[in-house]
Amino acid sequence: METNILMSQWSTPHSTPPFDNITTNLYAPALRLAINEAEANIDKIASQLSSPTFYNTIEALELSSVKLETIEALLMNLNECCTDDTIQQTVMDMLPELTRFENKIWMNEKLFLRVKTIYDNRSSLPLDAEQDEVLEKYYQHFIRGGINLDTQKKKHFASLVEQLATLSEQFNQNTLADTNDFTLHITDSSDLSGLPDDIIASAHDEALKRNLDGWLFTLHAPSYRPFLAYADNRHLREKMWKAYNSRGNNDNNSNNDTIIHKIVSLRLEKAQMLGYDDYASLALARTMAGDKTTVNNFLDKLLKASLPYAKKDLAEVQDFARNHGADYELQNWDFSYWSEKLKKERYDFDSELLRPYFQLEKVREGIFGLYNKLYGVTFSPNNNIQVYHEDVQVFDVFDKDRYMGSLYLDMHPRANKRSGAWMTEFRTQHHVGDNEQRPLIQVVCNFTKPTAEKPSLLSFDEVETFMHEMGHAMHGMLTDVHYPSVSGTNVRHDFVEMPSQVMENWCYEPEFLNTFAKHYLTGETIPLDYIEKIRRSERFLAGWLCLRQLNFGLTDMAFHTLSHPMPNDMKAESFEHTHMVELLPVITGTCTSTAFTHIFCGGYAAGYYGYKWAEVLDADIFSRFKADGIFNNDTAHAFRHTILSRGGSKHPSVLFRDFMHRDPDQQALLRRCGFVE
Repeated sequence: METNILMSQWSTPHSTPPFDNITTNLYAPALRLAINEAEANIDKIASQLSSPTFYNTIEALELSSVKLETIEALLMNLNECCTDDTIQQTVMDMLPELTRFENKIWMNEKLFLRVKTIYDNRSSLPLDAEQDEVLEKYYQHFIRGGINLDTQKKKHFASLVEQLATLSEQFNQNTLADTNDFTLHITDSSDLSGLPDDIIASAHDEALKRNLDGWLFTLHAPSYRPFLAYADNRHLREKMWKAYNSRGNNDNNSNNDTIIHKIVSLRLEKAQMLGYDDYASLALARTMAGDKTTVNNFLDKLLKASLPYAKKDLAEVQDFARNHGADYELQNWDFSYWSEKLKKERYDFDSELLRPYFQLEKVREGIFGLYNKLYGVTFSPNNNIQVYHEDVQVFDVFDKDRYMGSLYLDMHPRANKRSGAWMTEFRTQHHVGDNEQRPLIQVVCNFTKPTAEKPSLLSFDEVETFMHEMGHAMHGMLTDVHYPSVSGTNVRHDFVEMPSQVMENWCYEPEFLNTFAKHYLTGETIPLDYIEKIRRSERFLAGWLCLRQLNFGLTDMAFHTLSHPMPNDMKAESFEHTHMVELLPVITGTCTSTAFTHIFCGGYAAGYYGYKWAEVLDADIFSRFKADGIFNNDTAHAFRHTILSRGGSKHPSVLFRDFMHRDPDQQALLRRCGFVE
């Protein structure tokens, strides 16, 4: 019988996935074989006669499912960035089996007895900080996995978990389908008025790919966002905005409203079975914040600080629009358009004028150069590593002569790729005994594609996005811990965004921008006055943008602090707007929640507040870099070795204190936004 290549040892550079030889039909049988292998390993751990120790139980568990985790990571990551009907069906078929495997672990009473014995005696064991954190994590997994429920309740709990996994994936697939289903086909050139030449060229290329005349716009970010910001045709802006904000809320097979009801109700039932009042209380118990009261107080404090500034921002944009001929009250599809014009007038700042200085390849080299300056690491292209799509490039990362891992970059939108930007892993770093495994990190973005005439030129927002995701990537790449469960970005949920958000700060620093921001045709370094415009505009719409993020966080908490199921006759649309702070008119039929992938299929349920929480930390941490010098090697060394390399091996509050030598300054974010002096 021929061996499934997914179950083999890969004789590829750095044992990277042999994508050229992996066909979709191999995933399901390989996953089933890997599940059987992992179950045998776990049974062996649970049934051993030796007294339980950290090494024969916890450490053994850490390595019991490595093959399964690798194969699952490949399939799930491809489902996000290079999917097709077969991959989607394979995921839907395998999710119940994978979830049942997980449930069997956390409900294995013999295994839990060993873990509990170690946990109960931990104070007398010679455990280091990382081992103590790993032990705590496993013990909590069992408790939160239903181990203390009776036999009948265990079966029901396992069913809830299985249903939730399937529903979340269906939500994801529905959102992608609705994103791809809508296009705006323009054949009259007058409808392009106001749009930058680069955006028009990209739309023309998109039309040609689909054998159409004229120009085709989609709901993917490089097409949708500039259209809302620049198109003079208000009717078409409205059409695009409504399509984007109705995803998952249309009368078709991709409707997510019923799925939201089921997910919210099942999460609530799961939490209450474990003794919590609501799902947020369950989710927040293992975070920096710790409980919903702390989160709600945090959001409320930010809301009170930002709301007056958000109202002021809206009034200024409305007045500007009226003074320039807009005889209407602003709607959602007007705000980006008029605020972009106000920004240009106030700061002489035109986002599109910056694009020629942000060629994707130059931005990438600038970011690589920054990590070289800060941490001494280098990036070397490796064309011998196989990729899953021709757009993908791979770079080996070295610290002097030491191989740190490989970085996969997938930068452009495709119909079979979800929107947004994210970092993930094909393989996680760990170093158990003599076995060191270096990570394979993936950064996925949806940046403007190159055209026949021009390379990929990024907006300033896209530069920030690239910096953000590379912050995640280097958190995973530079980690040096022993155990995979606390490696890289496996940290408390409201800490995970800090290393990525802190990197965005360098985008506003002339010393950094001057290293790479050069005109793609002339080679001219970005003019100093352009940089000054970027810096002066840093606080533009700070109140409005903060309120927007708070709306998402408040909506998330509203869904997950319910102590009773949502009424069947209540649509997510009406529920969402009941809890949001809306300054622009609510449009019937639109609903951001039905495409809110972060909380319904992306792991951020009762955790979206973490973006703002992490902003407090990143604003505070960058203040040290500013004081010491943004390229200061001692400061960078301290940040790398007290935070980045530690992953989740310590509680984040300890990691923060290790670097800053004090607790977080809660006013740091308010000062950066200009809400306080």
